[in-house]
Amino acid sequence: MRVAATGAGTPRRPVRRSDKVSETIARDIVRRIGAEELRPGTQLPPEAKMLAEYRVGRGSLREALRILEVHGLISIKPGPRGGPTVDQVHTENFGRMASLYFQMDGVTFQDLLEARVIMEPTLAGLAARRRDPQLVVELDRFTRDGRIGADDEEYAQDAADFHRVLAAMSGNPVMMLFGQSIADILRERLSPPLFPKSRRGAVLNVHCAIARAVTEGDAAHAEALMAEHMSEYAAYVRRRHPGLMREVVDWR
Repeated sequence: MRVAATGAGTPRRPVRRSDKVSETIARDIVRRIGAEELRPGTQLPPEAKMLAEYRVGRGSLREALRILEVHGLISIKPGPRGGPTVDQVHTENFGRMASLYFQMDGVTFQDLLEARVIMEPTLAGLAARRRDPQLVVELDRFTRDGRIGADDEEYAQDAADFHRVLAAMSGNPVMMLFGQSIADILRERLSPPLFPKSRRGAVLNVHCAIARAVTEGDAAHAEALMAEHMSEYAAYVRRRHPGLMREVVDWR
């Protein structure tokens, strides 16, 4: 089987004897997306062109595309103007893939909660040290108006977005993927509302304090505030969902 070039100067990993044709094609497509810096929404070549390029059967190519679709890296639209399109990398998709391994390894929600309590303060500290100017403005959006979500879903989304922006500000995509995918899994299982309405004003105040520490570049203070905030969050989750803590994470 011939594997298409992935771009000038792009090294290609050797094909292992155990590799399936579809897996080799899927890896090559991913390398091409990276090498050519294809943005989300970019349409990949049509099936006929890819078949000619890779010189494989239609079944192998479609299986390769299906692998990438399942992992949330591309989407496939039917119809004459459809075909494979590059998707945005989402923490939800990474979490969905990770949840399969968590279930197989017997990881509990208590394990996930503990991991989040450890990771979030580190992300906040990194955010304060790196202070991306554009993301500082975005972070301020969640705190400057003193707004508490009009309903449970809006409140939950605002709180989730605050943590997501902080994670992005860390500047470390590995930490962000792991930290936010864990938060996504917990959020989906717990579902809104989490904190009662009587506590939401206090949560907003904590978010404002963390945002100030990040904006001022005070990493130690941002980390300490987030550690306290996450400890309170974890204690509340354990009180409200005691049985869930022993449950094994299920593949989403």
